[in-house]
Amino acid sequence: MAKKMQTMDGNQAAAYASYAFTEVAGIYPITPSSPMAEYTDEWAAKGMKNIFGVPVKLVEMQSEGGAAGTVHGSLQAGALTTTYTASQGLLLKIPNMYKIAGELLPGVIHVSARSLSAQALSIFGDHQDVYAARQTGFAMLATNSVQEVMDLGGVAHLSALKSRVPFLHFFDGFRTSHEIQKVEVMDYEDLKKLVDWKALEGFRKRALNPEHPVTRGTAQNDDIYFQAREVQNKFYDAVPDIVASYMKEISKITGREYKPFNYYGAPDAERIIVAMGSVCEAAQEVIDYLVEKGEKVGLISVHLFRPFSSKYFFDVLPKTVKRISVLDRTKEPGSLGEPLLLDIKALFYSKENAPLIVGGRYGLSSKDTTPAQIKAVFDNLAKDTPKDAFTVGIVDDVTHTSLEVGPAMALADPTTKACLFYGLGADGTVGANKNSIKIIGDKTDLYAQGYFAYDSKKSGGVTRSHLRFGKKPIRSTYLVSRPTFVACSVPAYLHQYDMTSGIKEGGKFLLNCVWTKEEAIKNIPNNVKRDLAKNKARLFIINATALAQEIGLGQRTNTIMQAAFFKLAEIIPFEEAQQYMKDYAKKSYAKKGDEIVQLNYNAIDRGANDIVEIEVDPAWANLEVTPLNEPKETAGCGGCCQPDTEFVKKIVRPVNAIKGYDLPVSAFLGYEDGTFENGTSAFEKRGVAVDVPIWNVDKCIQCNQCSYVCPHAAIRPFLINEDELKAAPNSFATKKAAGKGLDGLVYRIQVSALDCVGCGSCANVCPANALDMRPIAESLETHEDINTNYLYNNVEYRSDLMALDTVKGSQFSQPLF
Repeated sequence: MAKKMQTMDGNQAAAYASYAFTEVAGIYPITPSSPMAEYTDEWAAKGMKNIFGVPVKLVEMQSEGGAAGTVHGSLQAGALTTTYTASQGLLLKIPNMYKIAGELLPGVIHVSARSLSAQALSIFGDHQDVYAARQTGFAMLATNSVQEVMDLGGVAHLSALKSRVPFLHFFDGFRTSHEIQKVEVMDYEDLKKLVDWKALEGFRKRALNPEHPVTRGTAQNDDIYFQAREVQNKFYDAVPDIVASYMKEISKITGREYKPFNYYGAPDAERIIVAMGSVCEAAQEVIDYLVEKGEKVGLISVHLFRPFSSKYFFDVLPKTVKRISVLDRTKEPGSLGEPLLLDIKALFYSKENAPLIVGGRYGLSSKDTTPAQIKAVFDNLAKDTPKDAFTVGIVDDVTHTSLEVGPAMALADPTTKACLFYGLGADGTVGANKNSIKIIGDKTDLYAQGYFAYDSKKSGGVTRSHLRFGKKPIRSTYLVSRPTFVACSVPAYLHQYDMTSGIKEGGKFLLNCVWTKEEAIKNIPNNVKRDLAKNKARLFIINATALAQEIGLGQRTNTIMQAAFFKLAEIIPFEEAQQYMKDYAKKSYAKKGDEIVQLNYNAIDRGANDIVEIEVDPAWANLEVTPLNEPKETAGCGGCCQPDTEFVKKIVRPVNAIKGYDLPVSAFLGYEDGTFENGTSAFEKRGVAVDVPIWNVDKCIQCNQCSYVCPHAAIRPFLINEDELKAAPNSFATKKAAGKGLDGLVYRIQVSALDCVGCGSCANVCPANALDMRPIAESLETHEDINTNYLYNNVEYRSDLMALDTVKGSQFSQPLF
């Protein structure tokens, strides 16, 4: 049978694998696991059948605890039941997990592993949550890539049914759950052949049934509880062999070798890493590089984490190994080591000639783990006295745990093309790039990878799309640092983020802007010009904003930028890409009518034809530049608020410039408990809005509703006394303040254009139509930034003059975010 290849992310792969064996799914959404439940819901609604010939019954509960209770009850009723979760959601399931395991119920939990809330919440990925569940009695299966999620996700269900031990299948949140890869799809008919139907019949017979009553869920006393716990040992003892046998069957089907532990590297390795998760993919690249240079190194990737099997570990461990470095993607304060390290040390306890074993932490909260960092781990093992309890990927200048990391390494296949896109959250950039990956992955023989880096804003934050395309499978589970193509959808980013320093020689930079060629040369900052000139890169601009409005797509520039990408990047012939894009547009928008489809056709055509190239002047290579995140001593956040505090200088500005990755541990001395200063969003001044509100002083009725609905405090009312008014700029329009107790004061609405995101909520709510959404350039040209600067720095907050429990009175208080 021909292989079926499809581009999908890890969540979709997990949902597909689990759907085959699921009869009931008890769910509650939590990032980054929610898409698994969404896919399951979508497929069930369309009538897609599992291997038993029926759609999945999906039950969404009021909480994670409710979802866990649903899983428990459904399993007791004899239905094969699954759930999907992460982070605190998994922690809330732990009480039920003990019961599910203790009652030998074959449930499965799929987890896109995520950080836990400690000094702060984080939505990003590591293994803290799954480690917190390791004592529940669930077997735990780890997968390292989207393809492994597809291949081994079903093993969790098959093994749970046969062993009667529930399984937790996990993979890295975001790095794997949201990474798009071209994978081979498992056939449900192949999976159906692997089911132990006798075990399934036994599960059905044990279900609670009023026609066959049993006593279950009792309380046991001190006389028998201990024995009743130990009698289950045989079930757990059988799990490794059961998992290994199913992995062997999957290996036969796929041609990819799977074992409870997989070894990769030199057959005579002396130094190895033991790890689990996506880092294993990047480690393979490093191992290939080092082995080619004659180094004896290797990797053991852990698939079956619980029960931990010494038998299968030693089956793959090279007998030549002298030193082992165990990598844990978690932190357990106060412990003698992280969980995987302690497991490996326990394996060798009392064994003769045991290797030297050290452990370290990496990758917390999706911290990028690069080839250079992995090489640093191998280099540490080669030292006379390797550092133990180390960290890698950060600079710990407080407790000095960190390893020194050498220069960046380019280990990906040289024919692979890497692309990097900077967009605005909810502007369609990420969606367009996902379509691009699907076009190239599904329609060509090329492999494709997409990873999307977000901040934690619901929308309007910066997004970075990391795309790779190549002729070989892509194992680079880290961010793109040397792109051949860079695109920027928001011109304000030119002054905020370092987008071009890593561009490859001969690369291309595409900028969406409203400028002419001459204006672009004037407005593009020196650091971008210098980077392009030094790397002999080419510069292109396109006015996608104006094109979208002209075509009738409003502010949706994504299709235009996507067409420009295919034209410039030359991944596949543009004529083919153009037709594929139009096919996708027709498929996506056919229900909305031919007119909408045609609008997207026009956007595709114009995106390719309206690109303008600007010649890069070689002299730009010598331009002087100013660091993007350089603290401003007196100007504050670009001249619009108070001067920088130490916290703003050391932490806020680097974070705002996407330089937070480089901050040392010492930067957070004084903030150990996660307490930060108020009002730091005022220092962002991103300038991402296309249109901002312009205040009409004559129409305004002073209701303050505009300020009330603004989620960013970008539009605010001020009460100004006579002295403050005298010192105000000439462009300062005001009107007499209306309201009891406001005699002698004047009133003004001030818009901070650089803080505004252009959502239009203020203009929509204004009952007097006193706000008009106009291009941001008009606001800056009329010196509204000067007015903002004056009000923020020189006018007092007068929150005591009106009742704070009213809409109007509340808005005279100082915003604290």
